[in-house]
Amino acid sequence: MKKILLDTNVIIDIALEREPFVKKSVELLRLINKQNIKAFVTATTVTDIYYITQKKTGHDKTIEFLKNLFEYIKIAGVDTVSILNALNSDMKDFEDAVQTETAKQFDIHAIVTRNKKDFENSNLKVFSPDEYINELKKE
Repeated sequence: MKKILLDTNVIIDIALEREPFVKKSVELLRLINKQNIKAFVTATTVTDIYYITQKKTGHDKTIEFLKNLFEYIKIAGVDTVSILNALNSDMKDFEDAVQTETAKQFDIHAIVTRNKKDFENSNLKVFSPDEYINELKKE
């Protein structure tokens, strides 16, 4: 079974209905669900999603969104190994390094993000939402 990690921005695009990105992010989630792909976010991403989203939509709507999201998306736990590996990585952004190292621990080989350049040194396959949608449609 394929496993992917969704970057924070992809989920926030959905939560806040950010144009012009929301449509592709929703399509991506539908295809992931339809094709039975295991999609993950890191535990640290969950707190980021909450923090950013609740400022715009409030606590109750954010909690409802997260509960619905986790019917389809799994949470990859962040542990000491992920953090230490992230601290020792060549990646410039610590948050992205934590996501990368957590993905590696969970044997996830691809990440979907709108900021591909942020994951250049990740040694993971990196796709934009559009690119991953196109990959899924080929199958």
